[in-house]
Amino acid sequence: MANVAVIYYSSTGNTYAVAEAIAAGARAAGSEVRLRKVRELAPDEAIASNQGWEQHLKATGHVEEATLGDLEWADAFAFGSPTRFGQAAAQLKQFVDTTGPLWQKGVLANKAATAFTGAASAHGGHETTIQGLYATFAHWGSIVVPLGYTIGTIFQTGNPHGSSYTDPRGGSLPPEVTAVAKWQGERLARVADALVYARATIAAPPTEGA
Repeated sequence: MANVAVIYYSSTGNTYAVAEAIAAGARAAGSEVRLRKVRELAPDEAIASNQGWEQHLKATGHVEEATLGDLEWADAFAFGSPTRFGQAAAQLKQFVDTTGPLWQKGVLANKAATAFTGAASAHGGHETTIQGLYATFAHWGSIVVPLGYTIGTIFQTGNPHGSSYTDPRGGSLPPEVTAVAKWQGERLARVADALVYARATIAAPPTEGA
């Protein structure tokens, strides 16, 4: 079974909830999963100014920080971040920007990859944030695994690119959001299982004269 790394940034907990659901879906498909957060870069005074942000940081102190070793270990990965002006948060981007050594060695190529996000408003950058991460996966040579309309609940959440949510303003995420996220993790794991067997063939150089 494939190894799946779920790597996320979350300030107040919504993206963390989606990450947990994706991890649960991958585990349900039989994968070994590493749920990892990226390092917080915001200054202490900014975090302290938002009670939800400060509380979430303390509540997730047990979650390990992502390393390049997690990506090397993984057969598939899911990256998630709330939108920041239509793009991934700087905290996640900073981690992505450290992956050059793995990219140079081809470690990230031919692995399954997907993304998830959330925003304050219904059209607040869901698709652009996910597509930005998919552009990164293209540079890595990864195999992008979008949701598509592969489960009926996506017609309720409305994003075939990847799991996304609109900020519930202090409430819990709707159950359809976490249901789709769980399916996204399961779908990623299933695709990764197939790629584990196919990777050697995909990575082989073309036959001479082909």
